[in-house]
Amino acid sequence: MSEPRLEYAFEIRVDVDPYLRIGRGVDEELTFTPVAGGTVDGPLLTGVVLAGGGDWAVERAGTAQLEARYLLRAEDGAVIDILNRGYYRASAEVEERIAAGEAVAEGEYYFRTAPVFQTDAPAHRWLAEHQFLGLARDEDGQVRIRVFVVR
Repeated sequence: MSEPRLEYAFEIRVDVDPYLRIGRGVDEELTFTPVAGGTVDGPLLTGVVLAGGGDWAVERAGTAQLEARYLLRAEDGAVIDILNRGYYRASAEVEERIAAGEAVAEGEYYFRTAPVFQTDAPAHRWLAEHQFLGLARDEDGQVRIRVFVVR
């Protein structure tokens, strides 16, 4: 069996509003981060992130399990639904540096996603027919996700 090949598709830059703590129990915490907008730019897709939707996170034992759902509008006007599940984990020291506004290298924490897209727009149907991998980071008040299609 051959090794999968990753092809860079685009970067999603999501503007987010402050998170809301929902709570759940002593061993986990549930939060919601609203999506306020953003951009999509890359060789295979260009457009904007529509305001609305958001990211639900359940943190257990230092790892956050993420589930974000929001809409993209391609440059040609087509609307694309994205469901992006993943995991975020960082040491307490890295979290403190992030909270203090310090620059943190991407390799100092784990932030990976598996986006799934839905659309019936013919030009973008390929999004609904492939598997994707997202490498995410927090930068300048945005969540930035480099999206790769698995070939």
